[in-house]
Amino acid sequence: MGNKQRKDTSTQIAQNKKARHDYAITETLEAGLVLLGWEVKSLRAKRVNITDTYVIIQKSEAYLVAANITPLVTASSHVPAEPIRTRKLLLHRQELNKLIGAVERKGYSLVPLNLYWKKGRAKLQVGLGKGKKLYDKRADLKERAWQRDKERLFKRG
Repeated sequence: MGNKQRKDTSTQIAQNKKARHDYAITETLEAGLVLLGWEVKSLRAKRVNITDTYVIIQKSEAYLVAANITPLVTASSHVPAEPIRTRKLLLHRQELNKLIGAVERKGYSLVPLNLYWKKGRAKLQVGLGKGKKLYDKRADLKERAWQRDKERLFKRG
């Protein structure tokens, strides 16, 4: 191999770990993103944060709100860089109609879960779920701790 640099082949860009803790996700969808050139370069450098983001639906379109994409120093100067702006999500009409029904009538929330590359394009995994109550979160923590302890007991014999 020598001193050749290896290209990073991982497709993961960013992950929202808080989402599965705060929401009971029932279904996931894959959406494309409408991005500017400097945003794509920043995504390749993994300079993005989707922890406190959410998805809204306005005028039968889905938008990613509060995603922070930090511009690179080498970003172009002819387009002013807005790190936190609303970005449009690309979904099929049938998927959008299903999401609109779930959000407006059933009280579900749309939460960004994962940002990744797929065939050279940035994709966002959006979860449809309901917010967990505090006692649900505690029950999940207890269950995880019990599973961990059970594994330890079985390993010891």
